[in-house]
Order: sequence, then C-alpha cells, then structure tokens
Amino acid sequence: MADRDSTSEQSFPIPYLREAYLRRFPLAAAQRLETVFTLKSAGQQINNVLNEWLEGTAGSPARFQTLALLWGAGDRLVPHQEIIAVLQVKRATVSALMFSLEQEGLVQSIGDEKDRRRLLATLTEKGKTVITSAMELNAHRLEKAFGDFSQDELDLIQRLLRRMRDGFVKVSNEKN
Repeated sequence: MADRDSTSEQSFPIPYLREAYLRRFPLAAAQRLETVFTLKSAGQQINNVLNEWLEGTAGSPARFQTLALLWGAGDRLVPHQEIIAVLQVKRATVSALMFSLEQEGLVQSIGDEKDRRRLLATLTEKGKTVITSAMELNAHRLEKAFGDFSQDELDLIQRLLRRMRDGFVKVSNEKN
C-alpha cells in the first residue's frame, strides 16, 4: 500500500476509507483489507468480461463450466454430483442449470442403471458444437488477456489464490 501516483488505480473504493482504516488498524490489517478489495474488484471485472464473452456462446460462466466439464469428460457420463462439486453450488442450482441446458438440446441426462437415484450427464452433438466453438474462441481471448504473464507467474497466481481460498474456507465457520 505504498504511495501511488495519480494515474494508478486505487483498490480501496475511496481514499478516505483507507485513511480511516489506518487510523484504527495497523498497516498489515489495511494491506489485508486492500487485498480483499483488489481481489473482489479483479473478480468482478473478470466476471463482467466473461459474461460478455460467453453471452454469444455458452451463455454464462456456470453454463460454460458445465459444458466444458462434460466436453473434457469425452464419452464418459458425468454424475450430476460431480458437476455440483466442481461448480461448488447447491444441487438445486445444478438441477435448474441442467434443465435449461437440456431444454436447449445441449446436454442429456439419464438415470444411472446401477443407482437410479443418480443422474448422469453427457453432451449432445449440438452441445459439443457449442462448447468446442466457445473453447476455441475463448482460448484466443485468454491468450491475449494473460499474454503479459510468464508460466511461472501464472503458476504463482494460482498457488496464491488457492492459499487465499483455503484461508477463507478455514475461517468461514467462525462467528466472531
């Protein structure tokens, strides 16, 4: 949180919030808060761009992730429970998502012959066409977006974000 020149972007929403925070808390605490603001801001901007990119292909990040998961599975039928785990959402969210994708003819869900309580999903031919097109288009976009980063930097970012996620998960059940 070193001094910034007037052309650099502030992570805190407004300078007086930073000043008020520093009057109450030590610099290390302000740096942690600024990190959260920076991450939230970056995440929001990334979501905005992804939503715009995916609007013309897969429709939304959750739809893209689901279609990509099924695409990556190839001919293997994917249990809905696996989709729930990957997206880290509730069963009802995946049920609604899968219903929508099925209505559009992008995926097909069938009952598991061994366990009728389980639903298994796969891409239809139309779904394969949609996600393949989205993957190709977005691979080029991501190459441009991350063009200034080395492979080592990308690895470091991923490791740091996982550590940050794990830190938040660790304290997520704390009341105070």
